[in-house]
Amino acid sequence: MKKLVLILMVFSFLVSCKNEPNKEESSAEETQKDSLAPVSDDMMESAVIYEANIRQYSPEGTFDAFTKDIPQLKELGVKVIWLMPMYPISMKNRKATGEKDVEDIEDPEERKKYLGSYYSISDYSAVNPEHGTMEDFDELVQTAHENGMYVILDWVANHTGWDHAWITEHPEYYTKGKDGEITDPINDATGEPWGWTDVADLNFDNQELREKMTEEMLFWVEEHDIDGFRADAAHSVPTDFWEAAAKTLNEAKPLIMLAEAQDPKDLFHNAFEMGYNWEGHHLMNEIAQGQKTVKDWDNYMKKIDTTFQEDDFLMNFVTNHDENSWAGTVEERMGDASEAMLAMSYTIPGMPLIYSGQEYDMDKRLLFFEKDTIPKTKGKVYPLLEKLGELKNSNAALNGGKNKASYTAVNNSAEEKVLLFKREKDGQTLYFVSNMSGEPVNFTAEMEGDFSDYMNDADISISRGQEMKFEPWEYKILINK
Repeated sequence: MKKLVLILMVFSFLVSCKNEPNKEESSAEETQKDSLAPVSDDMMESAVIYEANIRQYSPEGTFDAFTKDIPQLKELGVKVIWLMPMYPISMKNRKATGEKDVEDIEDPEERKKYLGSYYSISDYSAVNPEHGTMEDFDELVQTAHENGMYVILDWVANHTGWDHAWITEHPEYYTKGKDGEITDPINDATGEPWGWTDVADLNFDNQELREKMTEEMLFWVEEHDIDGFRADAAHSVPTDFWEAAAKTLNEAKPLIMLAEAQDPKDLFHNAFEMGYNWEGHHLMNEIAQGQKTVKDWDNYMKKIDTTFQEDDFLMNFVTNHDENSWAGTVEERMGDASEAMLAMSYTIPGMPLIYSGQEYDMDKRLLFFEKDTIPKTKGKVYPLLEKLGELKNSNAALNGGKNKASYTAVNNSAEEKVLLFKREKDGQTLYFVSNMSGEPVNFTAEMEGDFSDYMNDADISISRGQEMKFEPWEYKILINK
């Protein structure tokens, strides 16, 4: 009997040992989970950012459909994924079409197709069930991290949807009109509404609102491990709020903070690392349309050099969700200049952006309030982005962050038409040269040497005083050999 008891005790011990997690395996799993290095200035020097429109990215419009494609984004050099708002959307005053709201549409089936604006949020701490569950969202973030990518959320601090609980629970959080009622956002310059009737304006004079808004942002950092925020209409919210919020948030973990503003230079400092290059983008459109010249671009770069601080940097783009839906496709706005402008957006200082569908030659305006979907066939742009992304990731001469490579305009004999600049850092030198006009141009330039013609996988030698001829919108990226 004693032998039987002893045998049972030994057997029980062996089973318990077998079922106990192996400490080395547990440690390996933890290491894998935490394998993504914290956000750093070095990472942002060579990063490409991808704007993910979850609703329109796939026919399903789900987190899962996007998550399965995340590994493929590495082919494009993507290091940062920016998710457009994926929170629940208010039904009250929901935008439909033209000047109509959903309430104006009597047919219930017709109503269903109007999903509302991503930026009319009814709950900051939940996900839109159309996209999936919070668990699906967490899987997206984890997959991005496992593939060496950081995830930032679109944060809409300026206003909420009319269904947000604060409307009834905390009306003191909102701006009141002359009649004492909560109002939609007002243009400070004119005193008139912007026409954003589907959202209610928040009043940041209220200190409790500031604290609550910061708590809502911190929820996503601490509970769901996100890596930063793209601040919608950042200029419409007091800068001192952003500064205080950024300090609190970065105490939890280092973050990427991107300001969407027409003039972001006053928003950097203690609030944001990166701002939108709206002015540069509009200038690129105007050059493509023959309204401005390379001289205008040179003057713009001189202005940046004198008005921005040395460690400020910008996000460059040829398209994004606003431009695509409201101003037109890349083809509509830039036409034959599209490829040259895309290459330029990767070679000027800053971080280049890819918007959902851009990589698939998308030539349609995505619907904003309804379900739509992007194409998924690789054409001309995908391999171009692969090649530009590889160069951006690997060549220090294209560093574009706080410790960016130098940017020097190079003199040439056709300065109204030919854009020519040099980037240098850590012994690496790169030239971008492009005919930014719709006519062929012959020119000479103050440069010489042996170069690698990167986009054409060829070698090229340029002697002093040598005349070059470029066709309309032709460009080259030349790397010193």
